[in-house]
Parts: sequence; structure tokens; C-alpha cells
Amino acid sequence: MSKASFIERVEQQKPIDPSALQLKERVVSVNRVTKVVKGGKNLSFSALVVVGDSNGIVGYGLGKAREVPMAIRKGIELAKKSLLRVHITPPTIPHLVIGRYSASKVLLKPAPEGTGVIAGGPVRPVMEAAGVKNVFTKAIGNTNPHNLVKATLEALLQLKDRETVAALRGKEPQEL
Repeated sequence: MSKASFIERVEQQKPIDPSALQLKERVVSVNRVTKVVKGGKNLSFSALVVVGDSNGIVGYGLGKAREVPMAIRKGIELAKKSLLRVHITPPTIPHLVIGRYSASKVLLKPAPEGTGVIAGGPVRPVMEAAGVKNVFTKAIGNTNPHNLVKATLEALLQLKDRETVAALRGKEPQEL
């Protein structure tokens, strides 16, 4: 999936009010960034943050500031503005899916009860924030945290529930 189609899919969703939800925040990565200017170097920090209610609503944000706590706070505010609803069938996902963003790919595969979240790096906080308890994941290609978070969200947005699949096939949900 290209960057443009990911952004289009995100924009198609209705906005979600974060004040009515009990959101949990997870810091995925903190980077020190430096801007070289005429008088020397300006040091600041960027923080990639994921928020979710552990019930199918998840979002991410990137905050930048001179200090780490302020960057995290800005990231949380941006993440709350970009909340998305994903179709999960607790405690796992309904079907296998691959999310792509830039050079990163993330494979999400349903797992039986008791497996836990088998995920590495930035994929784990996204899955936990979304409320997925049992899943196998595999990061393929580039492992840049920003791209992996976006690829994971792209994969979660591709998930469909039984009613949607039944409607697409022209059948009743019981027939599937």
C-alpha cells in the first residue's frame, strides 16, 4: 500500500472523540535530532507515541521539542487527534493481513488463545494499544519505527468483520 492510499484511508474514517475514552499511552521511540545552524547546533528530541483504548481504537503521533517530556506530551496530543477504529475480534484478529508503508511490511496472523503478542519493536505497542491479545507478527523489510507503526496501522485498517465480508459476498453472516 502506498503512502497516498494510507493517508486516504485514514481520512475516510470519522473523527473519534478522545475525551470519552480511557486511553493508554506508549512511547515507541525517542530520538535526539540536531539542526546545524550558523551559530552551532540546535539540539531537540522527537518522540513517537502510540495511544489506544485496548478495544479497537488506536492512534499515533510524533512530537518534537527541546526536552523529552515535552516531546512525549506533544506526541500524545497528536496521537489523540489521529485516533482510528480497527475491526478486531478479541482476543485476536479475524484473519491474516499484510500492511505496507514505504519499504516496511508487517505481517499479522491470528493466534490461538494463550499465545500472547508475538511482536518485536514498534509493532508490539500498536497491537497492545489496539487491544489484540494473541497475534503472530513479522516485520519484513525496513525496520524504521515510524514506517513500522504506519505499516501496522495500515494492516489493522485492512481487517474486516464478518458482517462486512458477508455483505460483500452477498450472503448472511451465518453462512460464512
